[in-house]
Amino acid sequence: MPTYSLEQSRPGTSAHAPAWRAGLLAALAWIVLGLFTELYPDGGKPWPYTRELAVAGVAVGALLVLIALLPGPFSRVVQRLRPAGAWLVALPLLLGLWLLVTAKVVLLPVPFFAPPQALIEVFLDDWPRLGESLLHSLWLLLNGVVLGGVAGFIAGVAIGWSHRIGYWVHPVLRILGPVPSTALLPICFFFFPSSWSASVFLIALATWFPVTVLTWSGVASVDKAYYEVARTLGANSRFLVLRVAIPAALPHVFVGLFMGLGASFSVLVVAEMMGVKAGLGWYLQWAQGWAAYANMYAALLVMALLCSGLITLLFIVRDRVLSWQKGAVKW
Repeated sequence: MPTYSLEQSRPGTSAHAPAWRAGLLAALAWIVLGLFTELYPDGGKPWPYTRELAVAGVAVGALLVLIALLPGPFSRVVQRLRPAGAWLVALPLLLGLWLLVTAKVVLLPVPFFAPPQALIEVFLDDWPRLGESLLHSLWLLLNGVVLGGVAGFIAGVAIGWSHRIGYWVHPVLRILGPVPSTALLPICFFFFPSSWSASVFLIALATWFPVTVLTWSGVASVDKAYYEVARTLGANSRFLVLRVAIPAALPHVFVGLFMGLGASFSVLVVAEMMGVKAGLGWYLQWAQGWAAYANMYAALLVMALLCSGLITLLFIVRDRVLSWQKGAVKW
């Protein structure tokens, strides 16, 4: 009777593991993109970093060939990349189409539409100014979201727990909350000593409203039986708030933070365009003023990655804090 070792019985470790077909197709697409970028001449003026883009496409394709043909040594990498197989094929096709209509046949007019090489040029040549704007926006957003999140959490717990506080705060919440924060720009710039502090307040206000409403809803929806059991065991009001109401309301709190973070980004861009002298919003306005549309697209890409990254980080924290609800809310 033949015998098999443990190493041979593990999936993905066999020397005869089948090749990753989607990876091979993606590799072919990336290599074709690189060859198309290099061999098809640019229409109009030649764009810088065309050869670098071609080399990058071929390099990605070669790496995917190596991973796809050796699924045993790269089994973990294949498992992580397998769900994104279709996107690994679609991305070079979309990049090739973008390259075709902008740099190759110039169907879309320049400078309003920039090819991928132009964005590479921005990231390589203007990274000090773009990086400084990114750090400034991140710091401004962090201050506003933290301030608004803490204030909204405290207000939501207070309204949900105390009917007396809710009597006075609830009408203010209903009147002030739905008002767009950007509508208060002229008033904030008058009352606050600097445009930076006014921007922090507007971002905090945009975060405060959804966090308050969702926290209040979470505290108010806690099953009364939990309170009765805790009181039977001798719990005081402080224990009921800290150990019963707040933990039960945490799923609602994270949903409020998710909504507040999304709203704060729109306020961030408008606030930086109006008065702040640095940041991604300021960079967008500066690029539009100089008709540097490639810089504008690069800033929009950085802003999208920043927003997506922060929301992803928020969901990672949520899954750790609320491990029993991991995967209940998708992102």
